[in-house]
Amino acid sequence: MRDIARAVLRHRRLVLVAWVVVLVAGLPNLSRATGAFSQEFSVPGREGFETNAGILRLYGIDQTTDVIVPVLTLPAGKTVDSPGVKAQLAAADAKIAAAAPGARIASYASTGNRAFVSADGRTTFALVYPQRRPGQGFNAGAIETKAIRAAVAGEGFHVTGIGALSDAGGSGGGTAGVLVEALVGGLGALLVLAFVFASFIALVPILMAAFAIVATFMLLWFVTTFAQVSFIVTFLVALIGLGVAIDYALLIVMRWREERDKGFDNDEAIENAMATAGSAVVFSGTTVAIGLLALVVLPVPFLRSIGYAGMLIPLVSVIVALTALPAILSTVGPKLEWPRARREDKASRSWTAWGRFVVRRRWVAATVGLTILVALAYAATGIQLGNAKADSLAKSGDARQGLVALERSGIGPGALTPFTVLVPDGARAQEAAKRLTQVKGVRATVAPADWTSQGTALVTVFPDRDANTSWGRGLNTRLKQAAHEVGASVGGSPAQSADFVAAVYGSFPLMIALVSLLTFLLLARAFRSLLLPLKAVLLNLLSVAAAWGVLVLVWQNGWGSHLIWGIRGTGAITEFIPLMVFAFLFGLSMDYEVFILARVREAYDETGSTDESIVLGIGRTGRLVTSAALILFLAFSALASGPEVIIKIFATGLAAGIILDATVVRALTVPALVSLFGRWNWWLPKLPARLLRVRPSEAVPERP
Repeated sequence: MRDIARAVLRHRRLVLVAWVVVLVAGLPNLSRATGAFSQEFSVPGREGFETNAGILRLYGIDQTTDVIVPVLTLPAGKTVDSPGVKAQLAAADAKIAAAAPGARIASYASTGNRAFVSADGRTTFALVYPQRRPGQGFNAGAIETKAIRAAVAGEGFHVTGIGALSDAGGSGGGTAGVLVEALVGGLGALLVLAFVFASFIALVPILMAAFAIVATFMLLWFVTTFAQVSFIVTFLVALIGLGVAIDYALLIVMRWREERDKGFDNDEAIENAMATAGSAVVFSGTTVAIGLLALVVLPVPFLRSIGYAGMLIPLVSVIVALTALPAILSTVGPKLEWPRARREDKASRSWTAWGRFVVRRRWVAATVGLTILVALAYAATGIQLGNAKADSLAKSGDARQGLVALERSGIGPGALTPFTVLVPDGARAQEAAKRLTQVKGVRATVAPADWTSQGTALVTVFPDRDANTSWGRGLNTRLKQAAHEVGASVGGSPAQSADFVAAVYGSFPLMIALVSLLTFLLLARAFRSLLLPLKAVLLNLLSVAAAWGVLVLVWQNGWGSHLIWGIRGTGAITEFIPLMVFAFLFGLSMDYEVFILARVREAYDETGSTDESIVLGIGRTGRLVTSAALILFLAFSALASGPEVIIKIFATGLAAGIILDATVVRALTVPALVSLFGRWNWWLPKLPARLLRVRPSEAVPERP
């Protein structure tokens, strides 16, 4: 690391010019870069995905897009069989067709099927599948929903659907919204840095984050020329990049100040900081990258793209920390150290006292920390994977009124999550509909006469409850068995959701094993120990499980979602969120493990006492880790402030995981366990040391 630092210092002006060019050239192209990201979600090779792909090819409608559902409740004393009502419904269908050109529409008026009518005959609904539009994402169908609502206004209709309910509760806002959230997170980070540094040097980590975020977006833009990159990466680069880049700069700048306060001149202080904190940054960035890269083992293209692309976020942040940061510290760093209200030549007294307290009460500290983590991890065992319950998506508005009408009429929310069965032999459509009606959990089926193409036909299956749940995945299995009997296949949004869960979580143990093994090897080499990396991996897994537990309690069960955001318990956690939380948290939380234990290892090599090295390590890194965690927490809080419920849930998992890790894990459990393990923390026999290409380390008796 010293050689890298010296090379950067020799060419400091050239390095600074290069990064300024990246920033100036990249900022105007951010919209073009994010515009090249893919909006696709696919699970190739699975029946639901292949069926939906066939429906899209034959009919031009995307079954992964939430269906639009206009609902009409007739006045008391009037039913769909009353004179003139069917003509009224047919006229409404014509207006809907004009408002959504090319859409596939099915209703009581067009089919005569009572599946679209409540038992009392007063409530009826229609299904509207809009034509696929290029570039549609979370807000697919929003344009058609608004047009249909305007077309049938004043006729007693309410226009609902999962997408409409999500929009009523607030929908995400593209690149501009992400950049605003990043700005909010950046301002919060600046306040924390101003408190930590008490000088204008607080601006430097923010500048490093700007370099890293813009450079990562430009690299991802290049990647889109030969590979698919999911638009979800936009959120991750802007906000996780903000937190990680600032964390790495914070660590190095703190060590640089410490070395200067010891009496070293500026360039020597930079070299010393890079040799110590710089090495920790490299290991931290590598562990984050490993966690993200592990997504490539999952058989889902958009998740693999997040793995490849997300890997760039920490790696670019590391490159910025190793090049741009030393160049800035060597040129304007000393000038920015004003007003200087705090010196770094001594450890924090409060954190040193905390370290001594934990060492003295190590059994109590370890017990308390593990109890909290295990309790939250146990809550995670009740996790339900699926889309949020329909009635949690909007508290009021037209879409909410439509859902209430369906529920009160006895039709239920299953009308919003129908399955679509593709029958290759259109002549067997009615036979397929009759067979599927017999499946347990099916309320009704319908095979519209005009839903045919190239000899095929479509059959719509209405479940008797919300199908985007674990119950719906069971129904999907039963429907596939029945559909196969008549040569058909099952598609629709619930079928693809079931495919996603099966594909991703079938490979999830492999992903966990891969991440854990690579992280263990990396940390074993970094700390020259077998026990420390094993403890780190196991505690990280427990910490992630605890974050899942927070998601279950806050969002699935609603113990906080309504209080904080005014949103009812969702009843389920969106399928991809737990694995994304794992991929990011496992690496991000390892940052703090590396920050603390690198300093503890350094102190142990000097003192030979585990307890003393813990006190010194906590005293030197406690304020750093707390500040870094607070910055990441603010970044994720900014993400959670957006209107999209899915993003709120994701951000909650990340924010909870970071806070738990920085407090319960790193400030309490880790130092307590390291103290309990004593000299065995530092044991690395000759054979594994040879394989890791480092010096062996014996578990020698502690120095008095």
